[in-house]
Amino acid sequence: MYYPYFRGKQNELITIRENAQLLKDAGFVPIIEPVKNSLSGLTKAITAIVEAEGRLIVIINPFYGDHSNDDKIIFSCLQNEFDHCHNISAGILLTEQHSVDDAIEYYNRLKDYEITFIHAGFTEAKLLAQALGENITLCRHIFQEEDCGKLYQKHFRKANKVLLRDGFEKRTNRKHPPTEFFSDLHATYEDENMEGFGDFLIVGNDYSEGGGPAYSVAIHLTFIDPEKDYEMHVHHFKSIRQDDPKDPAGKFGEALDKMINELNRPNTKILHTSAVSEFVQLHKKGHFPGLGYVKKLSMRHHIETLANYFETQ
Repeated sequence: MYYPYFRGKQNELITIRENAQLLKDAGFVPIIEPVKNSLSGLTKAITAIVEAEGRLIVIINPFYGDHSNDDKIIFSCLQNEFDHCHNISAGILLTEQHSVDDAIEYYNRLKDYEITFIHAGFTEAKLLAQALGENITLCRHIFQEEDCGKLYQKHFRKANKVLLRDGFEKRTNRKHPPTEFFSDLHATYEDENMEGFGDFLIVGNDYSEGGGPAYSVAIHLTFIDPEKDYEMHVHHFKSIRQDDPKDPAGKFGEALDKMINELNRPNTKILHTSAVSEFVQLHKKGHFPGLGYVKKLSMRHHIETLANYFETQ
């Protein structure tokens, strides 16, 4: 099914925590790559999923952020705080920096857990498949599409496979078109011989520690278009003013006006989710909750839209 990929920034972790029951009920499995030194937000997000009896994948060797050079801290957190939880899968991120020996060392260290390999630039697919042998079917394998072509994937054809595609093109808000194609993978992942699919929500795979000044404020809302074979597209509602970083609250109001105008169209394809309802309330109150909160609402809307799609198909 659906595997949304989160980097463990504050708003991403809060999104997981606040939507733990929704994720569980929909059968969605969030992936977390912890990037912040403090593990309190990570622990709260994991606890929420565990209490909801959902499932999740926690990457123990992040490529980005504060833990990129130390894989022992997150592993210790899982051991000390969640050793009894069988619904947590230990994620092993395989990049171009890793060897087959590295992968097998991680595998052996994590044998007490369900293991998920995230293939993201690793180059020794055939040798890893040979080294895993029959154990290859005991692991889940998630392929970052831009790094793993069909020839790479074929070495794992007997395994549980998930395709991870970045549908969000990262650019400055001013350069976003009003709407654009996001993905069709939710409708085609089985045709790709996959058991599931994933994406990076409306954040994208490109990682940065923090954003610069926002010359343009944008609200990103995904929608599924039944008139286009249920493709997913994304609206980029942008502020009118885009020349300087001043007045983000006013610019949010401009972007929100555009969103409300779209919602009021009789043939809008935006699903009226709980996140959209909250946007409507913000518009009525004339309140700006901060850009991080806006992103959190957009992520929740994305999850709710996909949950509705699978519930109604």
